[in-house]
Amino acid sequence: MNKQTITLAENWQFKQVTEAEWMKAEVPGTVHTDLMLNGKIDDPYYRMNERSVQWVDKEDWVYKTSFKIDASTLKHQHIQLHFDGIDTYGSIYLNNQKVGRTDNMFREWDFDIKSYLVEGENTLKVVLESPIQEGLKALDKHGYALPAINDQSEIGELGDKQVSIFTRKAGYHYGWDWGPRLVTSGIWREVTLQMWDNNKIDNVLVQQNTNQDKAEVTLVTELDQSSNQPLRLVAKLDGKVVDQREVETSIKSVQQHFTINNPKLWWTANLGEPYLYQLEVELYNGQNLLDVHQERIGLRDIKIVQKPDEDGKGKSFYFEVNGRPVFVKGANYIPNDLFLPRVSDSTYHHMIQSTLDANMNMLRVWGGGIYENDIFYDLCDEKGILVWQDFMFACSMYPGDKAFLENVKQEAVDNVKRLRNHASIAIWCGNNEMEMAWAPGEEKMGWGWKQQYTVAQRAEIWGDYEKVFHEILPDVVKDYTDNQFYWRSSPTGGDGEVAHYEHRSGDMHYWGVWHGEHPFSDFRKYIGRFMSEYGFQSFPEFKSVKKYTIPEDYDIESEVMASHQRSGIGNLRIKKYMEDQYQVPADFEDFLYVGQLLQAESIYAAIQAHREKMPYCMGSLYWQLNDCWPVASWSSMDYYGEWKALQYFAKEVNKNTSLIVNHDEKNLSVKIASDVAVQSVSDLTVKLIDFKGNELFDFSKTVEEIKENNTTEVFTTTLREALKEKDKNGILVVTTLKNGGVLIDTDYHYFVMQKELKLPQPQLEYTFEEKGNDLLVTVSTDKLVKNLFIEVNQDNVDLTNNYFDLLPNQKMEVLISSRVNEKISKNNLEFKHLQQTMTELVK
Repeated sequence: MNKQTITLAENWQFKQVTEAEWMKAEVPGTVHTDLMLNGKIDDPYYRMNERSVQWVDKEDWVYKTSFKIDASTLKHQHIQLHFDGIDTYGSIYLNNQKVGRTDNMFREWDFDIKSYLVEGENTLKVVLESPIQEGLKALDKHGYALPAINDQSEIGELGDKQVSIFTRKAGYHYGWDWGPRLVTSGIWREVTLQMWDNNKIDNVLVQQNTNQDKAEVTLVTELDQSSNQPLRLVAKLDGKVVDQREVETSIKSVQQHFTINNPKLWWTANLGEPYLYQLEVELYNGQNLLDVHQERIGLRDIKIVQKPDEDGKGKSFYFEVNGRPVFVKGANYIPNDLFLPRVSDSTYHHMIQSTLDANMNMLRVWGGGIYENDIFYDLCDEKGILVWQDFMFACSMYPGDKAFLENVKQEAVDNVKRLRNHASIAIWCGNNEMEMAWAPGEEKMGWGWKQQYTVAQRAEIWGDYEKVFHEILPDVVKDYTDNQFYWRSSPTGGDGEVAHYEHRSGDMHYWGVWHGEHPFSDFRKYIGRFMSEYGFQSFPEFKSVKKYTIPEDYDIESEVMASHQRSGIGNLRIKKYMEDQYQVPADFEDFLYVGQLLQAESIYAAIQAHREKMPYCMGSLYWQLNDCWPVASWSSMDYYGEWKALQYFAKEVNKNTSLIVNHDEKNLSVKIASDVAVQSVSDLTVKLIDFKGNELFDFSKTVEEIKENNTTEVFTTTLREALKEKDKNGILVVTTLKNGGVLIDTDYHYFVMQKELKLPQPQLEYTFEEKGNDLLVTVSTDKLVKNLFIEVNQDNVDLTNNYFDLLPNQKMEVLISSRVNEKISKNNLEFKHLQQTMTELVK
């Protein structure tokens, strides 16, 4: 084939610009990881080491490598040096001649280098200037500071000088309320040499008009032509030619149309198969293949429906896939590390598989991180996971000078073109929480930002905001996608309505629970049309905490545990909520365990409340799925990939059809929330039992039909009738729903807080069965066991269930397997349940 690519990944060295010593480097990589590789700094994630490496981002660094070019390679008409990503300010030299400069971490960079190359040995050098020093220059030039509340400038030894907003770089590198301050530099994505003669394919836009019966597809192929040769373009789908045509000389853009009858549609994971077609676009000169573009595409139609309510006081906000409304279940997603090149493909597989296993159908790529690597979107395509894609702006206000705006536009073009054809892309969102924080036109709303500025400064700041989020970004989405949906900010009410807890349109972030110290019951009170953020914190499990601490740190108020908690109120806020719900353990390990239960129960209740309000509310994305370092945070999976209790609880509550059992002062009710229709008869059973297994109340009925995207009450009774003066501290309601004898869902409902439960001392029995490298654990008990936790002292393991309640005389099977094909040993298992953390138990 005419086009050739050489990856430059070998023989890299680096050094501090002011020092003489060259050291081994990895590309892709970062300065911090290369310093660790050479033993120059310790792991910044361990204990308080983050504080000792703040000097790194103030220095300039240089990377170099050499490569050989032979005479035949030099004969190519075009030779380009391509960077998938440079972090961030880079000056590029080839054979000691400057070929260009970079100033945006999120962009791809191409440099024509044919005239700089020589036959034989060539030297490539990249000088990386300090993002801090460049940021300080930009701050001085701007003349006044801009809001950047998560920029931890004090830790960065800059005092109150917050510079993150002036550099097009991942915001979370400067610190966040779940992350450290580690401002990286590096060649963070691949470097390649690209060579071709005359012509190549630049990019392909897939346009489609798809329904159940047929898909009308148009391919818009952009060509990079430099000669007047007649060409031929061939389009194939799953290996079959669907269109081919001659391309006139000098034509830069070619459209190809074809129809697929009865297409295999791409669906979200919970509604069908996410089928992907293999697309190939081949460029020929006669019989000579010049270039080929390959990708997998899904044939689907995605819309966001905003239909006015009958009373005219609000609008719906829901995703419609292939004409079918979809209740969105999922989480917000942040980068998996501060040092991005070391995030492995296996980590991405684990994250997206965990999303699928938790019965989710959407992830929101949040705007303070990165436009994710291709593998992230490939896996979401494969697994049927929708992507809410933020542009990379969050919780700050940004400058609006001409150079900054042009840089932002090119960043948007690069990433929209890279990601637009992915079946999973459902929405493009301008920013995270910036409209909400500024609250234009609402003097008493917002986060107090605008009140810090003069009238003229306010006008300038908001004017710059509008240029980016009301003009540049929507125009890029309009011009470079197939009519994909743009949403200006999250949250927003849309149509000029600023988001708050009471709004009836758009999406909503609810932080009354946690930041506002609202009780958990308020999750049921404040519900919008689409809940795109809410959350509650927990610690990692003890196995994970031991990896970044030593025994003297085992106290939530220790310096190390406080440092690995970036929400200033965090650790004591967890304890405060725990005092309301649980007996607070004195033991550190038990405290971590109960903290995970606290988080899981709160978010479980929130998701239930959102599903209960279908179809008024049609989305529930909690904050957050993952972590970027070992930390106490709102995540449901810790930095090491361990599922917290919340991830297991999410798996239960996100089932397509789920029971919701609640009580108030007078009544007990059972509702069924379902994303899908169940037209055959289902069987509902409601039992009241005590903690020894005695049955106190029994009710059964048939449910004739379960409707999709709906929640229906199927049983109600008065508390007086259900309880009949029984001790509500020692009983629970067990509700089951079956269809054709197959269990759909089970719910355990208690009448008092966990700290008030009169829990018995159980006798647990365990059996173990080896299944290859996997281990099947069967657990049974004579009395109720609350929240049994199986801790596996091996890394990279999966469990089918955990943190579960076990009823008297019930058996529960849990399969434990290794993601790296290690043998699971029963000797590595430890078991913990809530009774073991409580001071008083019923004998």
